[in-house]
Amino acid sequence: MLNKQLLLTALAPAIWGTTYLVTTEFLPPDRPLLAAVIRALPAGLLLVALTRRLPKGDWWWRSLVLGTLNIGAFLALLFVAAYRLPGGVAATLGALQPLLVAGLSTGLLGERLTRRTVLAGVAGVAGVSLLVLQSSARLDAIGVAAAAGGAVVMATGVVLSKRWTSPAPLLATTGWQLVAGGLVLVPVALAVEGAPPASLSGANLAGYAYLALIGAAFAYALWFRGIRALSATQVTFLGLLSPVVATLLGWLALGQRLTPWQLLGAAIVLAAVVTAGRRPLGRTGADNYQPLTTAHRATDAEMV
Repeated sequence: MLNKQLLLTALAPAIWGTTYLVTTEFLPPDRPLLAAVIRALPAGLLLVALTRRLPKGDWWWRSLVLGTLNIGAFLALLFVAAYRLPGGVAATLGALQPLLVAGLSTGLLGERLTRRTVLAGVAGVAGVSLLVLQSSARLDAIGVAAAAGGAVVMATGVVLSKRWTSPAPLLATTGWQLVAGGLVLVPVALAVEGAPPASLSGANLAGYAYLALIGAAFAYALWFRGIRALSATQVTFLGLLSPVVATLLGWLALGQRLTPWQLLGAAIVLAAVVTAGRRPLGRTGADNYQPLTTAHRATDAEMV
């Protein structure tokens, strides 16, 4: 039976699965890096303003490292992969992330790598490939390197987020990372895409507001909350839900065709997620799975 914390954390990748629909239907075309900046930086500044907390000591550089890995570098590499590869190839390479997190967790967190984890990870990659990969997909060396690099930096960010537990409130540390990631992306966006558009429509503004408030401030808070409460491996498997949600929304809202192979892929992905999250995946079983502490519960109340 899935834990309530796991189900709550699953909302984050489910929300991220709506990004494609929002981007294509509401945002200006060919501006993915601008969308990434607006998604991260204003949301981070808002959370920092609400919590009125700044990093102290080591958390200045740790916030920069985590923000770069989890947001800045990841989104920049995702942008390169999206432009040089079909979406299905990029998503399939991104599905390697749970296996990477499982491997890194053995060395950095002392978690035990089980056969169940490996089989669930392989099944997740297979399911995502059935869901989004097309036979006409072409490969590009730079695009493949960017997609693989994105999976590596995000996996590293997840594991380090688990290893480095911040004493500050959850929303504050989330804000620090969003600000750091957004600042890393600003010069990249200006160099690649140039200055922002001179005017934006109401639909554009609504789309950006959704990405910042729901897709970043709310979703990342849930994601980092899950990393605090669950094992890194459990959390990262939930990321496989994003292509499932994106595919289903494409079918429901955009009229895209859904094939039997895609349905099979979605079923395999869901089975992999359930298998990985059914019980703790750590070095000592249930002892490694700890509920939120009293301090964390108080912090989470701030999210409501």
